[in-house]
Amino acid sequence: MLINLPLRFRISKRHRQNGALLIEVLVSILLLSFGMLALGAMLSIAVQAPKLSGHRATAVTLASSYIERIRANKEGFEKMSYDKPSSYPNLPPLKLCAYPYCDYESLAIMDFGEFATDVRKQLPAGGVLMLRDNSSGTASNTIGNLWIVWREPSTLAALNPSLSDNCPAELTDAYPSPKPRCVYVRFTV
Repeated sequence: MLINLPLRFRISKRHRQNGALLIEVLVSILLLSFGMLALGAMLSIAVQAPKLSGHRATAVTLASSYIERIRANKEGFEKMSYDKPSSYPNLPPLKLCAYPYCDYESLAIMDFGEFATDVRKQLPAGGVLMLRDNSSGTASNTIGNLWIVWREPSTLAALNPSLSDNCPAELTDAYPSPKPRCVYVRFTV
């Protein structure tokens, strides 16, 4: 039995959903675009992280070689010949000494100059800061603090150095933008 309904009540389901597919497609494209933006940000960090890791590995290797030089000239360390102002961002002049004219002082100056040059060659805007441990109030004759410092290119600015680095305040205050990256090594002679 068919009831004759007025025309306005005889609209089929098909006509009521016109345009719904278009809205669904637009929403799915919007969700897909948010996913692609997140993937792009993750990809940029994934590309930057190995370079930063390489710089850290280079800094640790350089620090290890310099500490061995200091240990080879223990008298120079004890007499404060290795206490130098920061070489970041300015490079100290290189002064060479030759046997038998090297004493502990000239050897320490040569070691620091060669080391600072190596750091500058292997790290972008690299520098060095070496301070004796002063936690007891007097400078220690056996414990030192060494910072290898460099500046990452601006493309790596997404990785915030202030969250992970251990730079001394004298460097972060002197060079606030961009903040330098640091590797800190505490050593005993």
